[in-house]
Amino acid sequence: MEQGVVHEQTKMDHKGTALPAAAKAALNGEAKGIKRLLPFLGPAFIAAVAYLDPGNFATNITAGSKYGYLLLWVIAASNLMAVLIQTLSAKLGIATGKNLPEVAHDRFPKSVSIFLWIQSELVIIATDLAEFIGAALGLYLLFGIPMLPAAIITAIGSFAILELQRRGYRSLEAGIAAMVLIVVLAFAFQVIVAKPDFAAVATGIVTPRFDGIDSVLLAAGILGATVMPHAIYLHSSLTQNRIVGRNEAEKKKIFKLEFIDIILAMIIAGAVNMAMVVVSAGLFFKNGMVVEDLDVAFRQFGQLSGPVTAISFGLGLLIAGLSSSSVGTMAGDVVMQGFINKRINLYLRRAITMVPPLAIIVSGVNPTDALVMSQVVLSFGIAFALIPLILFTANRDIMGGLVNRRITTILGWMISALVVGLNLFLIVQML
Repeated sequence: MEQGVVHEQTKMDHKGTALPAAAKAALNGEAKGIKRLLPFLGPAFIAAVAYLDPGNFATNITAGSKYGYLLLWVIAASNLMAVLIQTLSAKLGIATGKNLPEVAHDRFPKSVSIFLWIQSELVIIATDLAEFIGAALGLYLLFGIPMLPAAIITAIGSFAILELQRRGYRSLEAGIAAMVLIVVLAFAFQVIVAKPDFAAVATGIVTPRFDGIDSVLLAAGILGATVMPHAIYLHSSLTQNRIVGRNEAEKKKIFKLEFIDIILAMIIAGAVNMAMVVVSAGLFFKNGMVVEDLDVAFRQFGQLSGPVTAISFGLGLLIAGLSSSSVGTMAGDVVMQGFINKRINLYLRRAITMVPPLAIIVSGVNPTDALVMSQVVLSFGIAFALIPLILFTANRDIMGGLVNRRITTILGWMISALVVGLNLFLIVQML
């Protein structure tokens, strides 16, 4: 077996073009610069899509319109937490060759594994609901297509993205990266148009402060929604068999290179989330407008800064919804295969998970309200992903040489307590 072999077949059926020579050169120090990093780029960008879903759009637009640049520091802090959590997930896959649900299946009683599978499926359905409705809303805003036909078009689009997976992990990663790039460009354009106060932006990022109880609640919403359970499950799967080290030394090298992938992906995700707040503050807050619905935001973008800005917002919402919805379907495959060792066809899973959002759309529920309620359901699953992740990555018998340092485990437990506590608090407040 060669050093740094890249498996052509992973647990997620990524039948991609293997890069053993490139990976081997990187691990042996023969490749330099970007060539050394290229074989390891991709997994974090797929996982980071979870941080750019329509639920983030709704929260960030509301934060910017209500409080201007005040809560930018919350996004910065949330992103730092996300870096640590996604790092632990990626490291688990690299160290064990298994994803988080598989390790849980091996370590927990069967009844616990079944429970974890059921709750994770419910969480993924709730997540998919937000993302599916967000993409359909993007089509409605851009083209005036009624929500039900828009949802059907969204379904077709998500099937097309899943087809990339059949062509190999590189095709999937390239497709997702291209979609993320569109969202980045859309909000970069909006920031330019909004002409924000960059001094106030800098102050908002580095100065922790609040403005009344409502700002605290909104900050808790931003922070509490940072950790997406399906992103934790998925990231460990994306790294478990992608590039496999033969020994501890190789695994450590792989982890160091994958960590760069995580940093780059989370910087981009954090920047886009901040851009949402900055644009909302620069246009809505400056004009004394509180905007909490995405359709209202779209119309106001058009009135305040022209149709091109509105179109870029709608396009970003559409692309974010499509990409994150497909990633949610992939995560569902991971949790079923891991927790209960069963699998169903990805296209059948996609068809099944379309039923709840289609039912919501047919019922005429306000899309933004549906997004908010989906976040409540999602909140219930965070502890069941975070706590096992920290337990496993702190166990030397499981992780070997990649076991957490003590400070890493302490930080992990602190973040876990904070995020779980905030989500419980938000559930109580919303109910």
